[in-house]
Amino acid sequence: MNFSKPHSFISSAPALWLAALLALGAFPRAGRGCACGCGLFTVGTSSMLPTGPGVTAFVENDFQDQNTNWSGTSSTPAADNPDKEIRTDFVMVGFQDMFSRDWGLLAEMPYAHRTFRTTGGAGGDDPVSLNWNSLGDLRLQALYTGLSADLSTGLTLGFKLPTGNYTHNDAYGDIDRDSEIGTGSTDVLIGGYQRGYLGDGSSLKWFAQAQLDLPVLERDSYRPGDELDAALGVYPGGWQAGAVRVTPIAEVKLSDRGEDTGLNAASPVSSGFRRILMAPGVEFDAHPVTIYADVELPIYQHFTGNQLSASALYKLGVAYMF
Repeated sequence: MNFSKPHSFISSAPALWLAALLALGAFPRAGRGCACGCGLFTVGTSSMLPTGPGVTAFVENDFQDQNTNWSGTSSTPAADNPDKEIRTDFVMVGFQDMFSRDWGLLAEMPYAHRTFRTTGGAGGDDPVSLNWNSLGDLRLQALYTGLSADLSTGLTLGFKLPTGNYTHNDAYGDIDRDSEIGTGSTDVLIGGYQRGYLGDGSSLKWFAQAQLDLPVLERDSYRPGDELDAALGVYPGGWQAGAVRVTPIAEVKLSDRGEDTGLNAASPVSSGFRRILMAPGVEFDAHPVTIYADVELPIYQHFTGNQLSASALYKLGVAYMF
């Protein structure tokens, strides 16, 4: 997850990558794992792709407030869902070491503060408000960028480890497994990216990313399920303002998840969704420091059962290249 700007590109075929993303999106999914939609934070912009040997440290803050009940493709009455709000601040600290032209390692450790309002308590239908903090699930990935001479194509492979808390609860068991900060599962992460120019001689650049999250080991009869996250974006060369280069970025993001499985999954089924979001953003590059921010707005979403949806997701990242 390197926030440095790409230095060189080759002319590529965006249609091929888009077809690949759509093909991946056609696969069935099985779970919402971390309370509807935090997988959207695992792909970003082309500024997060490696461009050569070097070390980058970064911190990222993501925020979402899930306070609208949603079923199918539309909002539904709040009374249809015992859960009323899931508000989460994610802070992720990361470190990427591209120790050669072709190979690198990426480590990401999230920390989250969550507010959960639901119905339960001693009477079973009392208003309940819970607040807690926890480390999330550590992600470790290997990066390979040796597929092209200019590093415009890359692959990632790694694991998500069950370091996050998945057992936090009150005396009445009001927090379901899908609302925990950690999933309790060990997952395989498979991804890739490509970037290039939009046509010969064009100054407009494009990038595509995709990552598949496949849980392979579960705990306590709960499997959060498979997940696909993808991003497709375009941006110009940017404008220089003194020592700072300012680059607007337009992205479309896809998140595709299915139903939770296991005895401790929600019953009746209230998990699994597909969402497409528009994500306008801006990057400020004052090497060796880069700042990136965007807001992610749903333009299409389909939820299974009754689930809480956020009207917007917010991202702010700061990176330093050594």
